[in-house]
Amino acid sequence: MSEQLSWGSSKLGFRFEWDADSPVRITRVRTSHTAGDRDVPLHEVPLVEIITADRGSRPAADRLVHTELGTLLRYASHSQERDANGERLVIRQTFEGIEATVTLELLDSAEAAVRSRVEVRAADHTLVLRSVASLSLGFTQPADDHLAGWHRVNGVSDWFGEGRWTRTPLRGTDFPELSTDLAGDHDPRGHWSATSDGTWSTGHHLPVAGVETSGLAFAWQIEHNGAWRWELGEDLRGAYFSLSGPTDADAAWTKVLAPGESFTTVPATVAVGGDFTDAVAALTDFRRAARRPHPDNAAMPVVFNDYMNTLLGDPTTEKLLPLITAAAEVGAEIFCIDAGWYDDSGAWWPTVGEWQPSTTRFPGGLGEVIDAIRDAGMVPGLWLEPEVIGVRSPMADRLPHEAFLQRHGQRIVEHERYHLDLRHPAAVAHLDGVVDRLVADFGVGFFKFDYNINPGPGTDLDADSVGDGLLGHNRAHLAWLDGVLDRHPGLVIENCSSGAMRMDFAVLSRLAMQSTSDQQEFTKYPPIAAAAPISLLPEQAASWAYPQPGMNEEEVAFCLVTGLLGRFYVSGHLNEMTEAQRRMVAEAIEAAKTLRGSIAAGHAHWPAGLPGWTDPWIALGLTAPGDDLVSVWNRGGSSKTELSFPHLSGRDVTVSTVFPADLPEWKTVWDAATGILTVQADGDLGARTLRLTTESQSL
Repeated sequence: MSEQLSWGSSKLGFRFEWDADSPVRITRVRTSHTAGDRDVPLHEVPLVEIITADRGSRPAADRLVHTELGTLLRYASHSQERDANGERLVIRQTFEGIEATVTLELLDSAEAAVRSRVEVRAADHTLVLRSVASLSLGFTQPADDHLAGWHRVNGVSDWFGEGRWTRTPLRGTDFPELSTDLAGDHDPRGHWSATSDGTWSTGHHLPVAGVETSGLAFAWQIEHNGAWRWELGEDLRGAYFSLSGPTDADAAWTKVLAPGESFTTVPATVAVGGDFTDAVAALTDFRRAARRPHPDNAAMPVVFNDYMNTLLGDPTTEKLLPLITAAAEVGAEIFCIDAGWYDDSGAWWPTVGEWQPSTTRFPGGLGEVIDAIRDAGMVPGLWLEPEVIGVRSPMADRLPHEAFLQRHGQRIVEHERYHLDLRHPAAVAHLDGVVDRLVADFGVGFFKFDYNINPGPGTDLDADSVGDGLLGHNRAHLAWLDGVLDRHPGLVIENCSSGAMRMDFAVLSRLAMQSTSDQQEFTKYPPIAAAAPISLLPEQAASWAYPQPGMNEEEVAFCLVTGLLGRFYVSGHLNEMTEAQRRMVAEAIEAAKTLRGSIAAGHAHWPAGLPGWTDPWIALGLTAPGDDLVSVWNRGGSSKTELSFPHLSGRDVTVSTVFPADLPEWKTVWDAATGILTVQADGDLGARTLRLTTESQSL
């Protein structure tokens, strides 16, 4: 007879079952959300899945699940714990000298999301791990065709094309009906997987995704700044998803555990909702609850950065001083000097690493420029790419050979850069010294941490495998970030990585904001900006607002709207603009400051559907307590579009323009019965940020 355990919150609960002949598995999910309450059976898969050198898959397959050990583990014990932040459920299973302990975490302020990690311990013999999934969960219910009506929602990225999301039926090309039961009740072997195999954790596939059907959706994130894998698959009885860090098959990862040693997976979090948007809202709550406390989380000061479509890595005193004056006049609160400030040679790319101010770029010293920023009432900031050392940097010869990622004794070189190995104390000491010196000498209060190379699968120095070496470095990198913020708790740090090539929650649980793209063509930015809150918090999403002197007033407004429902991040030749153009920038910055509370408490939704890369109309909605906002971009489509606000249906709504106030208002018509807002643009290219106010909100 099977034993059962129910655990969860008022919004999400799971039932676990096990017996003497089967491992622990999740058999039901209970949800309470905007679409109503549901309590449904789930396809049963082992809660823990492990592949070792001596015990692989059954049947043979390139999957995270259907592992031999997954079926052999048996329940040993469980405990429930409580602390100031929430609940934890710890389930321990064993098999022949192997202990596998899964820890599930529910935070009080994020009751519809569960974080999971697995610890594997070798009790009495050596284990060679090849994969350990952080969480595996069946998501379908018993049916003649269990995948009917289910969709996969996932995104891919590229440099200049970050966060391109699609919604795809699961039954079809990816999962045809195979009838493998005719082969003796044999499960299919295939899967649909997304992977990252280096340090650009979001360089192509994204570690955030989900599945949805009518009335039920799961969304997940793998919280790792290195290699990861998530997969979808089915067997004869149902379908599952499985979430993992690095694996042998994808990232050359193996880990050897001697008796008494253990390994813990990277964390992964799953959220549940009535649809994908609802599940993403639950992930948003979790991200807010799980991120590092910092004053910037609510303050969200407006940042001006001199790089994008402006100085482009060529800062000098002569170029910066007029920009500083103009940025202060329009209301910027932080001014960041971007790449090149340390370079005397004119070739800033291969010389990074020492981080000493240039004397040729700043004849009066960098301090003169920093003082000008501070005297103008702004916090001074600097760009750093801390993890790399240029091949022409003096530090390339000063640091020990062992302080770099390497293969077979040779340093890895990628695009004229060596890559530091933050497992080595000399690498950490160097970076700590750089940050502490710049804070002490110049009073730097903001850093843009960039990351422009991917060194590949890892390092074989002092590691069981190249993937093991990389995982050690990834975790050391996070520990280094924690150390920096422990020493400088008020320091604001932007995460940038060739735009958003490393936009994962492992990093973003620590850092204040994220550059969402390096996209320089302003008409291509809206789908990136609109999709960003799927992957990160709205208040972290820094989408460039870079108006230029040669733009007309609608183009200037278009650029500024792009950043308005996120962390406002400004660039552009402000000092060369007309007075009217600067007034519009100042108006947008003032609007951004008034919206900070709503953004930091809001949940994103997509009234025009998931943004498509070439869609003529793009919309990003943000719903916060007492506030409903939407940014709408018209990129040359028909003059009208329809936007869906189902949560406002049946209510009278007044539409007003948040920004721009001085351009012609777009015509809007609200249909309370359907919750549809019809918007008519004025011209072929434009953007507006609107507020939808109900009668109760206006009282």
